[in-house]
Amino acid sequence: MTTVTSGSTPNDGALRVGWVGLGDQGAPMARAITEAGFELHIWVRRDSSLAALEGLPYIRHATLADLGAVSDVVGLCLREDSDIEDVLTTGGLLDSMRPGTILINHGTGLPGYASSLADRAARAGVVVLDAPVSGGRPGAEAKRLTTIVGGPEQALDKVRPVLESFSATIAHMGPTGTGQTGKLINNALLMMNQRNVQDILVLARGLDLDLRALMSLLLAGTARSFALEALAGAVTTDNAEHLRTLQVIDMDIFTEAMTTLGQDVAELDAYARSGAQGLPMAARLVTGDMA
Repeated sequence: MTTVTSGSTPNDGALRVGWVGLGDQGAPMARAITEAGFELHIWVRRDSSLAALEGLPYIRHATLADLGAVSDVVGLCLREDSDIEDVLTTGGLLDSMRPGTILINHGTGLPGYASSLADRAARAGVVVLDAPVSGGRPGAEAKRLTTIVGGPEQALDKVRPVLESFSATIAHMGPTGTGQTGKLINNALLMMNQRNVQDILVLARGLDLDLRALMSLLLAGTARSFALEALAGAVTTDNAEHLRTLQVIDMDIFTEAMTTLGQDVAELDAYARSGAQGLPMAARLVTGDMA
């Protein structure tokens, strides 16, 4: 059973896109998809989640199986591999999808899980793309995400217009699993850059420099980086602890994935992890809240 909301009618002939995950990042991504004219099909656990789509056209489904049966493409924007697995198996989503359907996993997880999922889905004629995104909620709201894709290029070509609705960059890394590998490397480098910024800020504070003036200088000069920009905007004393927790989880996934792939990343892990742990301190330094 479905419920159609009020709003403009999607373009005829466009892909029917199923979507699961209206969280901090998934909600603006879903909004972008329906704003681009695709027929958006939604399943949610809680009615309150639908507030993110207020005023936009979508079709709500009572079950995951109903959603899977009518979708040409299904996007999942969930936090962990275990969440993905629960939706696909316990929820019955994978069994309901028709041969030829493309399943896109936008969550960040293990490359090995992405590969095993693709193998399982292939037996039912379903193609899987692992396509984690970088840019956070601000990037999603601005429709400027970087989407990092692993999987068959032919499938990517088919869904590219959907991804373009919320992406500024779509990077195809190679076979299934490489999208996750690319995202994990991206995350680790961000945290390493955070550590670099933190070390410089601590040094500058010891020299009694005006940190606000220094931030303006660095943001205008060749030392500019996303880690630095985030401290001037997206990272605040209110959310830094939460972001630290998420980044530590990302590093857990990174290290497990790299170890499974036969890489010794102990030194890199320690440095990047310290960049995650120091984020709240850096936010306090920049805002002048450091005692």
